Amino acid sequence: MNRNNSGVGVLDKAVSILSTLEAGPHSLAELVAATGIARPTAHRLAVALEFHRLVARDLTGRFVLGPRSGELGAAAGEDRLLAAAAPALAALRDATGESAQLYRRQGDLRICVAVAERLSGLRDSVPVGAALTMHAGSAAQILLAWEESEKIHRGLTNARFTAAQLSADRRRGWAQSVGEREAGVASVSAPVRAPNGKVIAAVSISGPIERLGRQPGRIHAAAVVATAARLTEHLTRE
Repeated sequence: MNRNNSGVGVLDKAVSILSTLEAGPHSLAELVAATGIARPTAHRLAVALEFHRLVARDLTGRFVLGPRSGELGAAAGEDRLLAAAAPALAALRDATGESAQLYRRQGDLRICVAVAERLSGLRDSVPVGAALTMHAGSAAQILLAWEESEKIHRGLTNARFTAAQLSADRRRGWAQSVGEREAGVASVSAPVRAPNGKVIAAVSISGPIERLGRQPGRIHAAAVVATAARLTEHLTRE
């Protein structure tokens, strides 16, 4: 069997169209020329892919990859992210002496999807699966800071942090909070990015203010940022 031919003709042609669009926008005529698919078939398949959001149109009507392509890619990336998260968080916990977490946004909540708990002493326990507010905490700041301006404006409603804080987070590449989500708890977070640059998760450490102090970022930001960068790099590798 040809490596580029599965034997399911309509599927092979649809994949050929998607592969062609990876290079950028194409008109119908350009799609036909690039793929060798008959014009009526190419049009029918492109429109069907558009219906399923795998293909879209740009302002001039040319075909481009649609949002569903990115969503599927992000979902695959999330699996890879979780596989890498456990050892990365354990190393961060060992380097800082504090509990480490990985959060992903889900609507108006952030979900703890991985954790490396401090082995002894006073700790801030956030179990896997815990759903926390997007209105407070350094991880919430990170998951909101790089969103579109309209989403940021909406997210700041009732938030315990400000637009100025989010601007500072973007500038330095990390966030901190002290007693913001829970009295007596401090945290430091940094962004994990997908290959397209979108922030898809936040790496955090958290613990009692008595240990982390009122400026926890001064002590731990470098380690948190380095861990987030390693996870980002993992997602960009083939």
